[in-house]
Amino acid sequence: MTKSNIVLIGMPGVGKSTVGVILAKVLGKDFIDADLVIQKKEKRLLSQIIQMEGPDGFLAIEERVNTELNPENAVIATGGSVVYGEKAMRHLREIGTVLYLKISFSAVEARLKDIHGRGVVLRENQTLKELYEERRILYEKYAHITIEEDGLGVEETLEKALQALGLLVE
Repeated sequence: MTKSNIVLIGMPGVGKSTVGVILAKVLGKDFIDADLVIQKKEKRLLSQIIQMEGPDGFLAIEERVNTELNPENAVIATGGSVVYGEKAMRHLREIGTVLYLKISFSAVEARLKDIHGRGVVLRENQTLKELYEERRILYEKYAHITIEEDGLGVEETLEKALQALGLLVE
């Protein structure tokens, strides 16, 4: 079975959903936003799940939902915390090519204005910088391909992704 799916991972605010939608359109694939799938299955917002279940409860739900995803020919934008679920990441790597959209910490900081409203999983007393460093290692571990996104707009990121996937049509 060929890996017809493309899985986008990276910090919140890197543009996984934005780039994912356009990538799906350009390649004629379906688009799946894993965070929206979680909200639909749980019938509540990510921030509500985190508030009610705590970070660990949310991560367990996120892992279960991502492990159940089994599309064909889709672009999947995952939540930033998906990399904490080893089972989910193994599954996503099996069903698709994992692209890590990487930006510097300063760029993440600039893009993430409302961190709690976005449903970002932060442990008690954890800073955004600590979260970034912790996740960066995991993103690099699971990625098949890393796209350096600093200073790039959506179009350039898209072009870089298509090039990396060997799908750029001149």
